[in-house]
Amino acid sequence: MSGVTAVYQIIANKDSLPKKAEGIALGLTVGSWTDLPLLEQEQLKKHKGHVVEIKEMGEDALGKTMAEIHIRFPRANFSTDIPAMLTTTFGKLSLDGQVKLVDLKLDDELLADFPGPRFGISGIRKQLDIYDRPLIMSIFKGVIGRDMNYLLDQLREQALGGVDLVKDDEILFDNELTPFDKRITEGKKVLDQVYEETGHRTLYAVNLTGRTFKLREKARRAKELGADILLFNVFTYGLDVLQGLREDEEIALPIMAHPAFSGAIASSERYGLSYSLLLGTLTRLAGADFSLFPSPYGSVALEREKVIKVKEALTRESSLKPAFPVPSAGIHPGLVPLLINDFGNDCVINAGGGVHGHPLGAKGGGRAFRQAVDAVQAGIPLPEATTSIELQEAIRLWGWKDGITS
Repeated sequence: MSGVTAVYQIIANKDSLPKKAEGIALGLTVGSWTDLPLLEQEQLKKHKGHVVEIKEMGEDALGKTMAEIHIRFPRANFSTDIPAMLTTTFGKLSLDGQVKLVDLKLDDELLADFPGPRFGISGIRKQLDIYDRPLIMSIFKGVIGRDMNYLLDQLREQALGGVDLVKDDEILFDNELTPFDKRITEGKKVLDQVYEETGHRTLYAVNLTGRTFKLREKARRAKELGADILLFNVFTYGLDVLQGLREDEEIALPIMAHPAFSGAIASSERYGLSYSLLLGTLTRLAGADFSLFPSPYGSVALEREKVIKVKEALTRESSLKPAFPVPSAGIHPGLVPLLINDFGNDCVINAGGGVHGHPLGAKGGGRAFRQAVDAVQAGIPLPEATTSIELQEAIRLWGWKDGITS
């Protein structure tokens, strides 16, 4: 029978683990078992949760056992949507002490009912006609309270620097100075002009915001106006809203999932969801083509082990298309060797201050990132790429890492 296996991290007395696991399996499904008459047991058998495995992971400072508990939930218990699956596997349990949901493993039959990315890594690469290197993305900076001329000047400079993607700041909402529709139409004119001048195509991710029940109409309008990509604050709106946008054939645009608010759900070591489940598995399941997350070496860093698990969840072999991992926060050109070492070519290198803070401006910042990628792929240590003027300026300002990790 099809279903999902939930993996929990719990902390308890060692001898209580089997009882604790069985309590979760029953409490989230049929409620009780041994007290039921045999006839009712037979009737409810297909709905009962089952403990698959208990893995001890060592002890905490108080001598309690840390363990992973794997529990299988039958498909018959929930409808085919992420809210139902999360409510089934972690709803009331999330209120019950030190327990963390670290993974959901969907059977192939259940997985087939979810959309996954519409474009995925291969589809985005096809749009840009770039197949052999990481993509470079930059971010608008300091545009709140500024007018369209300021925003468009920034957009042009970033595109001239050779970045592949430019995204709105996630806190840039619809406003009179830089309205949503104009950001799309006027931005498109600028990027088309840069393409005519340089032959390099840059795509723009516009921030889709507003009341939830108006998002579909607004996203459809963005499509009609020629938008390239939708940036979406998925964790303030909800994963099911992301899935609804992904499945709408009248929208059919790539979607970039921003991690804002995810820390409120996943940052605790003992409660909530794991980052790999939230920013990786579920974000991919709901249909994002890109998932942003803090890099392990930037200004809002996550541990490298956690970040690598997010990447793996976004790209592992599956019937769903892989989504682009987008390590972010505190990224500068000197970190490109580390980024490529950890994430390979199938990632998006995302920078704000690392582009705009370059001594030669945003154009110089974009070029420095492109030069850093070229040097790494050619096997040249960044300081030895002496003809790359913009890259050397970046190294003088921020330094560099050689890509060797322990």
